[in-house]
Amino acid sequence: MIKQLLLVPLMIGLFQTAPSIDRFAWISGCWEGRSANRVYDEQWMKPEGGLMMGMSRTVVGGKATEFEFLQIRQQGTDIFYVAKPSGQAEASFKLIRHSEREAVFENPTHDFPQRIIYRLQPDGSMTARIEGKTNGAERGIDFPMKRASCP
Repeated sequence: MIKQLLLVPLMIGLFQTAPSIDRFAWISGCWEGRSANRVYDEQWMKPEGGLMMGMSRTVVGGKATEFEFLQIRQQGTDIFYVAKPSGQAEASFKLIRHSEREAVFENPTHDFPQRIIYRLQPDGSMTARIEGKTNGAERGIDFPMKRASCP
């Protein structure tokens, strides 16, 4: 009997559950980044009901040039990042790796990017990165952001 009780924690460890969307609550809130004459921002709702909703906007020279509607959503045991950029079709990227400070989503069949990565930095800032291949060459673009006050 004691031997069986000792095996229970081991067996439970073998059947770990899939990650919950709540694990990505650190992305929620408002974020802002700046480079030259460009300002980009993201705003994310907290996880609730298996869904985080977000939006982003890029402003260049005082004019909005791009926007995007975003989701991180739980679908069964999988988590997907779904992006609907201005003037483009919706694309889904499956969570392939995660930690307390990182989420990596991938869709190898998408044109560019094939990977979307969010990293929480030690100073509390966040970097969103898109990467993948275009014309056979590997490419990556970082979007460093700091927390901003939400309107």
